[in-house]
Amino acid sequence: MTKTVKVGMIGTGFVGDIHHVSFRDWVPDAELVAVASPNNAEKFARDRGIPAAYTDYNEMLQDKDIDVVDIGIPNDLHRDAVVAAAKAGKHVIIEKPLCLTLEEADEMIEACKKAGVLLMYAEELLFAPKYVRAKTLIEEGAIGEPFLAKQSEEHPGPHMPWFWDVNRSGGGVMLDMGCHSIEYTRWVLGRPPVKSVTAFMGTYIHQERTQGEDHSYAIIEYEGNKVAMIENSWAKGGGVDDRCEIYGKKGHTRADLLRGSSLLTYSEEGYGYAVEKAGATKGYTFTMFEEVWNYGFPQEMQHFIKCVQGKENPIVTGEDGREVLKIMYAAYQSAGEGRKIEFPYHPPKVSKPIDLWKKTE
Repeated sequence: MTKTVKVGMIGTGFVGDIHHVSFRDWVPDAELVAVASPNNAEKFARDRGIPAAYTDYNEMLQDKDIDVVDIGIPNDLHRDAVVAAAKAGKHVIIEKPLCLTLEEADEMIEACKKAGVLLMYAEELLFAPKYVRAKTLIEEGAIGEPFLAKQSEEHPGPHMPWFWDVNRSGGGVMLDMGCHSIEYTRWVLGRPPVKSVTAFMGTYIHQERTQGEDHSYAIIEYEGNKVAMIENSWAKGGGVDDRCEIYGKKGHTRADLLRGSSLLTYSEEGYGYAVEKAGATKGYTFTMFEEVWNYGFPQEMQHFIKCVQGKENPIVTGEDGREVLKIMYAAYQSAGEGRKIEFPYHPPKVSKPIDLWKKTE
């Protein structure tokens, strides 16, 4: 009989809610046994039937029954939580982006290697059914060798208010959603080495709320004559717009994550993205049936649990998260200096990626 993997979760915000639903409804081999948050852990646990709640995750990490820790907290807290979990001997699921700096990334990767635990980078687009099918078409040879991958994810703004503060998030929409676009296009192109990054970004709508960019565009050249084009926005109203397009030498394919199997909805009250409460988005949206599943969160968690059980190898790791972060460094520097950033790339040491674009407080 397969052992049930015991999960402790750090964070009770937007991501925590989605991950809880994913474990509860779709991952039979996992049991969410504890949650930690300095804000509302007790209420979160009580409302969802989670046995234990902690205000300090360090206390939760002392529970020897917990096998894996799922972390969904502000970006500036990622490094400390991952290192603490590794030292406690727990496998780690860490939400994107990996962390704020490459130095933090190296520390996290080293801590997990030293402890002999998995560091699994939660990039759900690699598990979203439509996007997985696009990758499968490539593997089947349907469109020939891919040479161009486009991906965009756009909506009116971040789902958690702390992301407006660049000192917590490290940047704007590039850190929030560009990381999705980068890793998905890397994946479908075969994760080749980067040749160069060229990016453009600005704060067009939300100047009063953030120092971060609310719209960004980047072109990533890879070895082997392959290119990725990514566009991300916090400045586009009307709910989430998430799509990809892949060109191969013998064909092409495109996928729209929300349109095609959704309900065209108009709401003056506001309808919540995924499992958020009403009021998130007003006006027209594409309301997805089983939205959490269509975004790939349950499939992602099931894969990570199988990795902990030794049944599968992680398809996305801390090293992938580090490479994504390095590409985002190059994007910010490109936008800041108005030039193409060539690889091999040795970025300046900064406290957060956005400092390569503009100095922030």
